[in-house]
Amino acid sequence: MLGYNFHNFYEMVEHNAKENPRKILLFIDKQKISNLKLKQKTDKLADFLYEFGIRAGDTAAIIVANSEEFIISLLALSKIGAISVPINTFLKREEFEHILNDCGAKLLFSSSAYAKETKKLLNSTKIEAIVWTDSYEHYDDKNLDYKTIMSSQKNTYKLLKKPDIDDIACIVYTSGTTGKPKGAMLSYRNMLSNMVAAKIAFKIEANDRFIVYLPMFHTFTLTIMVLLPIYFASSVVVVKSVFPFSNILKQTLLKRVTIFLGVPTVYNALIKAKIPWYFMWFHKIRLFISGSAPLSEKSLIDFGKKFKRGVLLEGYGLSECSPAVAVNRLEKQKPLSVGPALPGYEIKIVDEDMMELPLGEVGEIIVKGDCAMRGYLNKPEATADTLINGWVRTGDLGRLDEDGFLFIVDRKKDLIISKGINIYPREIEEILYQINDIETAAVIGKKSELGDEDVVAFIQFKDDVTEPMNELQIKKYLKQHLANFKIPKHVFFSKELPKNATGKVLKRVLKEQAANMEIKYTGESDIF
Repeated sequence: MLGYNFHNFYEMVEHNAKENPRKILLFIDKQKISNLKLKQKTDKLADFLYEFGIRAGDTAAIIVANSEEFIISLLALSKIGAISVPINTFLKREEFEHILNDCGAKLLFSSSAYAKETKKLLNSTKIEAIVWTDSYEHYDDKNLDYKTIMSSQKNTYKLLKKPDIDDIACIVYTSGTTGKPKGAMLSYRNMLSNMVAAKIAFKIEANDRFIVYLPMFHTFTLTIMVLLPIYFASSVVVVKSVFPFSNILKQTLLKRVTIFLGVPTVYNALIKAKIPWYFMWFHKIRLFISGSAPLSEKSLIDFGKKFKRGVLLEGYGLSECSPAVAVNRLEKQKPLSVGPALPGYEIKIVDEDMMELPLGEVGEIIVKGDCAMRGYLNKPEATADTLINGWVRTGDLGRLDEDGFLFIVDRKKDLIISKGINIYPREIEEILYQINDIETAAVIGKKSELGDEDVVAFIQFKDDVTEPMNELQIKKYLKQHLANFKIPKHVFFSKELPKNATGKVLKRVLKEQAANMEIKYTGESDIF
């Protein structure tokens, strides 16, 4: 059993401000925010939230770029006992609408960079106001200025009841093969367990410094790279954007970062990049962490040859498990494995009847422990399918070896992972089916040489279509409804897609066809 020093996120901030008030917790460009300053800012925003009418159990959404405002919003909501809903900032208005209406958010925090997609949400959702975390053109009683709020609040709100460890802390939306995103309800216990377990596995110390450049809305970034350092009084270097990447290396060097989180795309780029000699000589990174998708064995070997002082550890997780489940250890790693279960968690490999399989056999990965979500918001049937007697059915296929190391074999679901981001084919297919001329559509992932996946769409037009759309027109239509990272890299057209006796598209056949294709983008429609 894991032990917890805190019951919610705000208690972590309180403790740090009392025990070590002057220590710098956040480094953001040239700005330094101490433990005490973070508490004062959190208290001010919590004061506003209470005055606005936010109460325990209410939901508030966060569509904000990496910043102190993102962190403070999350912590202030925790003080009130409200539920944070961090949302993927790459989504489009229709996708935001579904999430906000599903969770019933009363308030939205938004960066002005996303105003094109978020400013009209006041008209189509239940939110009562938008708090703009940076400059915005038109402030009024429903469009509020974060800076004005923080400068005017006097911190008069008194904490009457602290959130309990089993209260819902966050709702994280994760898409599924059924199309619309589902809200995974994560309690404080769920997320705190990930922090405690990761601390043990990574041997985190108070003098460690984490760098955050991947989006904070991502569960792994939020839990392990933002909240874990706060829990254990370490420090966080916040980089607002992944571009230019040279700035990430610069901040890593100047701020003496010791913990570096990346996805395979990042590590493959680092292998190929010409890194300045002084970075390689003076950097303080002791631990590189890789998640979201597998690294190839060649990438692991090449990275180890180039970065000799830091250890690269691969891990595995999913939002429904808050999210980390397994990771290789500092003292022992196995190529192509994602390591053993984190301390306090159990992993089993089971067959279709949930019966455990012998070591070495491939089956579905199931997970048990304090990381297991409370369920999907407003979706009891989906919850019942995923949570069985405390075990989370991951939908992923894997095997365990004699040392308890987990090897991911394949995905049971049709999930595509591209550049570290989950993409769900059914969601794209549903938009394609809105085009009247399309008879059948199927979306799959095609493996690249680096182990990443490209999104590929296969389309069959109706027989009576005389002037079918081409690839560019299809992509242009999709871009009106979907985030850019969901747009297929390649679109292929066929007179007849392979189907089974019941008319279901045989994606297995399409994947085989795609694997054998020499795909080159021409800007025109591709026919096979």
